[in-house]
Amino acid sequence: MAYFPSYRVIITLAILLVSLSSSSAKKQELSSHFYKHSCPELFSTVKCAVRNAIKNETRMGASLLRLHFHDCFVNGCDASILLDDVTGSITGEKTAGPNNNSARGFDTIDTIKSAVEKVCPATVSCADILAIVARDSVVQLGGPTWEVKLGRRDSLNASLAAANNGSIPAPTSSLANLTARFNQLGLSNRDLVALSGAHTIGQARCTSFRNRIYNDTNRIYNDTNINSIFAAQRQANCPSASGLGDNNLAPLDRITPRRFYNHYFNNLVSKNGLLHSDQELFNGG
Repeated sequence: MAYFPSYRVIITLAILLVSLSSSSAKKQELSSHFYKHSCPELFSTVKCAVRNAIKNETRMGASLLRLHFHDCFVNGCDASILLDDVTGSITGEKTAGPNNNSARGFDTIDTIKSAVEKVCPATVSCADILAIVARDSVVQLGGPTWEVKLGRRDSLNASLAAANNGSIPAPTSSLANLTARFNQLGLSNRDLVALSGAHTIGQARCTSFRNRIYNDTNRIYNDTNINSIFAAQRQANCPSASGLGDNNLAPLDRITPRRFYNHYFNNLVSKNGLLHSDQELFNGG
């Protein structure tokens, strides 16, 4: 059984690790005062833009946090996930399996970047904006705040191959797969549990949890560690047949889907984890 740290440690460690676990960032001198003189209005500008975005759509907070996570887990926190395809030059990561028709919030990041450009043109990297946005999204949804260190540089290239090769943990991952991937990034098993706490907000598509709620031995795995009542509730909006309701959504945390809280871990104890990879944390593999 996995060890679950206290709520505040979980959330603070979770996002802080995502923000700093970048190989590219480790080569740079990061500082919370990096833009103190060149862009003093940076934090207030981003905070206001994030607040407006989440006010318009609560789900956007989770989407922005996830965008930062997916960026960091592919060659570091370098904003490469934001790059569009350029014929003969760049093949972006937006169409990678974990991102295609799933990663969202790109237009919101564009809006926030434009707001920052108005107060300090050509100064702040998109990678740093993603890091600040992740923090502010958590705060806006009721989670704790933390110091964001800045000074990342944006990548001029993306890696579709890296985004597709398992760099981003899949919802069907076993505990062994999860720990191996996190260990590759220098993160411990406890870090894995902490980072997974970010699933207290957000939603998942039917395709991400269909195998789990129907417990079909002919599918990827035979998932028996699921509460039968919970499974039936999820089946109501996620048909068993592939192609039907594939994009229907369900909350990752059924208790507080729009607030940053620790019910996510309580759900795992009750075998109410939506994703196989989440439940693996409690089952111990």
